[in-house]
Amino acid sequence: MNADRAELGQAPIGNLLVKMSVPATFAMLVNGLYNLVDTIFIGRGVGTEAIGGLALAFPAQMIIMGFGISIGQGAASVVSRNLGAENDVRARRAAGNAFAMALVSGTLILVIGLIFLEPLLNLLGAAGSLRIHAGDYLSVILLGSPFISLAMTSNNLLRAEGKARVSMMVMLVGAVTNIILDPIFIFVFRMGVAGAAWATIIGQFLAFLFASRFFVMRKTLVQVRARHWIPQASVIREITVLGFPTFVRQGGRSIVAVILNNMLGKYGGDIYISAYGVVNRLLMFLFMPLFGMVQGFQPIAGFNYGAGLYNRVRKTVKITTVVATIYTSIGFLLLFLMPRVFAGIFTTDPVLIDTVAHVMRFVIAVFPLIGIQIIGGSYFLVIGKPFPSLVLNLSRQFLLLIPLLLILPRFFGLSGLLISFPIADFMATIITVVWLLAELRNLNGETDLRSSGG
Repeated sequence: MNADRAELGQAPIGNLLVKMSVPATFAMLVNGLYNLVDTIFIGRGVGTEAIGGLALAFPAQMIIMGFGISIGQGAASVVSRNLGAENDVRARRAAGNAFAMALVSGTLILVIGLIFLEPLLNLLGAAGSLRIHAGDYLSVILLGSPFISLAMTSNNLLRAEGKARVSMMVMLVGAVTNIILDPIFIFVFRMGVAGAAWATIIGQFLAFLFASRFFVMRKTLVQVRARHWIPQASVIREITVLGFPTFVRQGGRSIVAVILNNMLGKYGGDIYISAYGVVNRLLMFLFMPLFGMVQGFQPIAGFNYGAGLYNRVRKTVKITTVVATIYTSIGFLLLFLMPRVFAGIFTTDPVLIDTVAHVMRFVIAVFPLIGIQIIGGSYFLVIGKPFPSLVLNLSRQFLLLIPLLLILPRFFGLSGLLISFPIADFMATIITVVWLLAELRNLNGETDLRSSGG
């Protein structure tokens, strides 16, 4: 157990980042793959309209995931910093309270979501055949809300103490289960989009069962017991405050998706809703390795900040930012040069393929800069400064993209809608760079509390 603690504070940053990020990146790729597989099987097994229904359901699914991710990341920040400060008691209390919060929130989402399913579909802009597909998918996903929240929370807690390989295995269990069950439910049992949803929640349930055994069998540094589930106001407050920026980011994506789907339907029709559904799934897959890097970055930065090893924190930020920018630049080139090739994976409909290619080139125009945004927001979260993280997460979605989506189409129609993405991404990157550089300059004035390696 002490070996994990020593490694986070002493191993060379480059090697440590590779060790922590590669398993997470691999797991995130597989995780992203099953989202792609869902859409591919639905597109080829059900049809173009089913992809549109999936796109309409996506914002609600992101909110469900947002609760688990925000609780998990908020708790992970508390756990990693307290492990660095050798305050194991509070770290364990944070983990136990996080599990309780995940279970309660997931259960509330299940109950409220099923009661208000029809109004929810109205809010999402679902109509006609797209509404049927969206309703079939969401009614099943809501049933798995508690397991989705618990699986994501436990995964973040495992990463917080440096167990990247175990975290990878948790994600693999969920993803592989989903990939295996998708074709069975969709093609063999003819369950349509509901089959894809059942495959997803069964995968998340098994992932949580796999993760929980490590906590139950005392194979973790943060050994959670029943007494740690008892709510403690200060712990819940800290988890909530630190996780709120992440929830805002997830919620912002959901709100953007709702507005965008309604605007796409108005200015481009159902074919553009389906096209953006394909683009969004491709981007989610492309984001997965980037999120894997962030997951490797977070416990390193958080632990060393808590331990007072500020030189190691600065080095971690710099190395991760460079690697992330190289990766996003490569991803941009692939999608920009070959959009029809990637669109053809999902469908044989030539109209949909052409529409995907058109939408793609606008949405990814400044994609090479995205890595800086994500690293910047994550850095402030892991060092326990929620306000900058909140503002940075708000800037892209709420402060920039949503106003642009509402204003530009009034003057430029569909083109104004699409050009909103690169404008918002460019401006959000500028804000992130300015704030992050200012914080790192302040950190330069701090003296390491302990001697550091790496």
